[in-house]
Amino acid sequence: MGKQLLKVVLIGDGGVGKTSLRNQFIHKRFTNAYKATIGADFITKEIELEDGKRVSLQIWDTAGQERFQSLGIAFYRGADACVLCYDVTNYLTFEHLARWRREFLNQAGIGDSNPDFPFVLLGNKIDIDERVVSRRQARGFAQEHSTVTGSKVEMPCFEASAKDGIRVEDAFLYIAKTVRIPQMELDMVGGGTAPGTTPRLDWDAESEARKKSKGCC
Repeated sequence: MGKQLLKVVLIGDGGVGKTSLRNQFIHKRFTNAYKATIGADFITKEIELEDGKRVSLQIWDTAGQERFQSLGIAFYRGADACVLCYDVTNYLTFEHLARWRREFLNQAGIGDSNPDFPFVLLGNKIDIDERVVSRRQARGFAQEHSTVTGSKVEMPCFEASAKDGIRVEDAFLYIAKTVRIPQMELDMVGGGTAPGTTPRLDWDAESEARKKSKGCC
């Protein structure tokens, strides 16, 4: 069977654990040492689904600090799905999700042109007892922003612990199983890229992306 490549972008405030979630999903490891992401970089992981189909997830880890948000236009373009990340123990990170979502749509060049663009809501740090964002609030956010856009599909909600490895895979497996590349992009494979999208890469260019992001700052 053919292989599908999906570009997945993780966004959210700094410190919510985007890097840790990705590292746990790909490398099955966690570190308490916090190091802020500069710009963005990505790592690719291939998944084989139950039906034998192979899906490569190109997972982009983006900076949450405000000074890097202007770089979003360079990293969001061509995304097939977006994961809105927040910290269940920090309400401000949840409160800022609407702004992150709005800026992503604008900088990715999507706007209102695709009301069904795949967003996934992912709350991290459920291993900590000091929860301030309830599951009900998360579902409310998902319902509100699915209704506002007129989307036919409600935004799925997940909670995880990057530290303990609890349910980290759920959000990424959901994307691998449900998100489909538009037919126009599939038709372009081997013959360039569709207008307004980034080239599809089938190699792990984490180091190259990091070099470019450092050169911007």
